[in-house]
Amino acid sequence: MSRTPLAFRLAARELRSGVRGFRIFLACLALGVAAIAAAGSTAEAFRQGLASQAREILGGDLSFSIENRDFTPKEREAFDKLGVTTYAATARAMAQAPSGERRLVNLRGVDGQFPLAGAVTLEGAPNLQAALADRNGLPGAAVEPALLDRLNLKIGDRFEAGPMTLVVGARLTGEPDGLSRGFAIAPRVLVRGEVLERSGLLAPGGLTSRTVRVALSPNQDPRAIGKAVQASLPDSRMRVRDRLDAAPGARRLIDQLEYFLGFIGLASLVAGGLGVAGAVSAYLSAREPAIAVLKALGAQSGLIRDLHLIQIAVLALLGIAIGLVVGGAAPLILGQLAGSSLPVPALFKVYPLPLAKAALFGLLAAAAFSLLPLARARTTPPSALFRRAPKGRLPFGVETVGAALAGVGLAALAVATAPTPLAAAIMIAGVAVSFGLLAALGRSAAWAAGKARGLTRGPAKLGLANLAGPRSAARTASPAIGLGVALLACVVLIQSALLAQVSDVAPRTAPAMVFTEIPADQAATFDATAASVMGPLTEDTYLRMPFVTGRIIAVKGKPIDPKSVKPSARWAFDNDISLSTLGKEPKNAGVVAGRWWAENDAGPPKLAMSAEIAEAAGLKLGDTVTLLVLGQEIEARITVLRTIEFGGFGPNFNLILNPATLEGAELRSVAIARMDKAQEAALTRKLGQTLPTVNVISVREQLESAAALFDRLALAVRGAAAVAGLAGLLVLAGAIAAGARARAREAATLKVLGATRGQILLAYVIEYGAVGLIAGAAGVLFGFAAAWPVVVKVFEATWSVDWSGVLALLAGATGLATLGGLIAASLALAQRPAPVLRGD
Repeated sequence: MSRTPLAFRLAARELRSGVRGFRIFLACLALGVAAIAAAGSTAEAFRQGLASQAREILGGDLSFSIENRDFTPKEREAFDKLGVTTYAATARAMAQAPSGERRLVNLRGVDGQFPLAGAVTLEGAPNLQAALADRNGLPGAAVEPALLDRLNLKIGDRFEAGPMTLVVGARLTGEPDGLSRGFAIAPRVLVRGEVLERSGLLAPGGLTSRTVRVALSPNQDPRAIGKAVQASLPDSRMRVRDRLDAAPGARRLIDQLEYFLGFIGLASLVAGGLGVAGAVSAYLSAREPAIAVLKALGAQSGLIRDLHLIQIAVLALLGIAIGLVVGGAAPLILGQLAGSSLPVPALFKVYPLPLAKAALFGLLAAAAFSLLPLARARTTPPSALFRRAPKGRLPFGVETVGAALAGVGLAALAVATAPTPLAAAIMIAGVAVSFGLLAALGRSAAWAAGKARGLTRGPAKLGLANLAGPRSAARTASPAIGLGVALLACVVLIQSALLAQVSDVAPRTAPAMVFTEIPADQAATFDATAASVMGPLTEDTYLRMPFVTGRIIAVKGKPIDPKSVKPSARWAFDNDISLSTLGKEPKNAGVVAGRWWAENDAGPPKLAMSAEIAEAAGLKLGDTVTLLVLGQEIEARITVLRTIEFGGFGPNFNLILNPATLEGAELRSVAIARMDKAQEAALTRKLGQTLPTVNVISVREQLESAAALFDRLALAVRGAAAVAGLAGLLVLAGAIAAGARARAREAATLKVLGATRGQILLAYVIEYGAVGLIAGAAGVLFGFAAAWPVVVKVFEATWSVDWSGVLALLAGATGLATLGGLIAASLALAQRPAPVLRGD
């Protein structure tokens, strides 16, 4: 009879006894696979939802956008030849209720063809045309509920929007292309396009944008047509988007969210790997007499390996199947619970590809952590198995090679399926190094406990002896517990630092208010109005600067090639950007190279440039940059390089010119100011009386909204990260279960020798509490090491520590491990000494 069929028959016989001893094995595998499957399935549901509504999200098949100017007749002719078009324009203005309450709004003027795809959802009007129709000679407007609630308006009420008087014609509850436009700092108000044109808000010099959306004929390639239009209008500098990439920001967010949640699942698999290895080791240990008999009767090592490998493979497939069922069902449950309240469209159903990827992760993890214990069982001689001698060194063989290949495959799969492979490789390497260091720390703790037990007496000595023993939880559970704590600590520290940046640091360093659209001929009036509320204006509390937009068209006398610029700063050369003119060097100028020009400088054009942008384009002091400003080309020489802190109180312009360069131009101004809430409300109302065209942006309000949103997300993200912590607890439970028989024998022996129940309980509390404390402290340190570069280098935020969260994690790890020790002691003490000792 061949060896393989015999192995299958013996394995089938063993499997008839059920999964006792493999519950932790199944739970560890199922947990990690479920997390990866749920992350992938949820992300795929959102991707499919975006794809199914791509045309509605974009508002057509193609869109062309420009800023701070109108489309030329030539451009309009090119667009109109493509298909049905709809034109829209946007501008900002202050909305004011009859009560005097004011709020910045985004005004959007649309034509009669809007929307080309999808539908505008309204309350209080049958359709958009009725909502925007004139009422008593005044234009109608569809208004978002946030503005109606803020200004205490209802349908039929009048309100001011910049120079216009509008009537609320309907509540604007949704726009089909809202997701494609991204984040907005102000509520939206829809009006007819000609109404916005007549208002003067779209005049040159302001912050405006225009977009045309095109509906193509069926079977036309929108991407190819968009590129062709760009090529035919090379000087237009338009932003082109098509329905194949309707919401790039949402798509990137979904990719990153999938990887973050999937990485947590992978970390859970790695942490739970010790549970898998422990369960297999415990099972094989219990089977040692049977394995010894088989070997003594002549069974070859290959048969021993195949017999148990088949059992492990079947149980691994069962654990993976459980994880796939849970992970595949989780998005369906989410869809039922969330309904239509999700901000991104989603098609929740079972998607095979994410489940297949999760299954492959599970198979590789099971192989990586199961084969090594199997190698020991296969190569240990029968005499050692009969004597239950301590295991020797790990043998080198096919199992060792297989485990190594599975581990490499696990890391390679994680990197290959990540949206940013380099970042994924760094994270995987960090997890691997952390896991190795935690394992080494566990062994070091066991060694140190062995040295320290001679200095103690009673339960402490017994607890340290257990900690130093071969079945010590310091060796088996501390790496998994530490990895779970490290991941949780990393998430907690990043979240707390960013939340502190938004809610504490930014309000102290950033302006409380920003003012835009200050007319050039009324700048002095604005200064006086601000001073009447704020008191004397100082550099620490107030800064007003001229404002204009321009475009970099050449560097060093040659036309700019955006491809020659680093991707991180390419935006500064692809679009119009904001710039200013200043004479005296301002406070917090951030000069890193060069010297600021004299306050009354009347020389040739000079430029202070962001050092980051200059470095990305290979520019240095003395190089020339050609700008297109107000229709004129200006060649300016770089005399200053500066760093810009966009969250700080200072001139946050990437480009600043000396005043003589734009002398005579009537430039509007922007201003920033620091003040308390009472002053903010008073100045907003006063500007409504004296300078109603000035737009007021409350930075404080935006920060408070961001902090509230961040705080709401924190619990969900921490909950997801807790999956890795749960894996650590499963490993601890597995270690307790694996050593239950030996612990019972130990407790019985101690009771026979006169130890009290309290002494035994205390010894176990010391052992497991020390494991939790050591693993928790190490995990927190690794969490610090992972979180600091993310906060300081990636987000460029101020490092701060949520010590209450850190201490809670440390206390939780210690407390849960101690509870595990009490459970282990209780299980051991629950058995009578005589039957336990006779059983050996």
